[in-house]
Amino acid sequence: MLADRGEASLRSIAVGKATLRPSWIGAELRLDGVEQRMLSIGGIVVVFACVIAGYLMEKGKIGVLLQPAELLIIGGAAIGTLLAANPVRILKKIVAGLMDVLKGSPFQKKRYLETLKMMFDLLAKSRKEGAIAIEGDIEEPDKSPVLSKYPTFLNDHHARDFVCDTMRMAITGGVSAFDVDQMMELDMEVHHHSATQPSQALTTMADALPGLGIVAAVLGVVVTMGSLGGPPEEIGHKVAAALVGTFLGILLCYGMVGPLASNMSKVVDDEQGYYHVLRVVMLAFIKGTSPILAVEMGRRAIPEHARPSFIEVEKACRGKNVEPVAEAAAA
Repeated sequence: MLADRGEASLRSIAVGKATLRPSWIGAELRLDGVEQRMLSIGGIVVVFACVIAGYLMEKGKIGVLLQPAELLIIGGAAIGTLLAANPVRILKKIVAGLMDVLKGSPFQKKRYLETLKMMFDLLAKSRKEGAIAIEGDIEEPDKSPVLSKYPTFLNDHHARDFVCDTMRMAITGGVSAFDVDQMMELDMEVHHHSATQPSQALTTMADALPGLGIVAAVLGVVVTMGSLGGPPEEIGHKVAAALVGTFLGILLCYGMVGPLASNMSKVVDDEQGYYHVLRVVMLAFIKGTSPILAVEMGRRAIPEHARPSFIEVEKACRGKNVEPVAEAAAA
């Protein structure tokens, strides 16, 4: 009764807000995948463009900066340390993580709306037909009439298993909400630890670049010392080449690799926030909350930059369907 009354109250509040809320409130600048990709690439381009432009403004010669040997020493040594310090599984995740940075975080408003609607459909079926009715949905999600409508969710194997494994424990009975919550928390901690390893490895590589730049510079000084007694122009060119090694190491660290690693960690944080929303929704339902109220609790847990309004979630769950993320991306 309390849940039903709360549900009715939320609907009435939503109607009231709909009449008072101006259309421009809630309009935010949301970057889609293409714009985020351009932002990541554009940021790196701006770094290199500004550094080179400032150098040219001081009458510097661009040819002096073109030192393939220095770049080979720094880049090759950096990649070698990355290979030596990490197993193959982390190296693969680093490549995948860099691709995610260029594509942008998938956990935006449309993804959350689709997920909340999916959870509402699944929980409403359990509430109306009994918990045993969703056993087939969670045992074979690919064949589920509910979950198969959401290919983006099904393709996210960890999120799919996270929901299905949790709901499987819930419908078997004999497991308290506290124990289920503990299992979800443990699952999230293990996944988060695994997901942060690629960005940590890339950060370690970025931290090593200035030191490797010094190594390249020292080798350049050694070459220069072997040319003492030669023409001053030749010695000056070799000293400049040695200093370029230090320059490249610092620039690559703070201007490219470091920012990419930081961006990767933010994508991981977005993913962790997504799992937290799923956890809140499922835990609320397991405690006896109605599906619409459980979804509303999940909506409150969504980060502000991606949180849909109550009315948008209400329409998605009760009326109009949300445009699937996969179709929206293809449009």
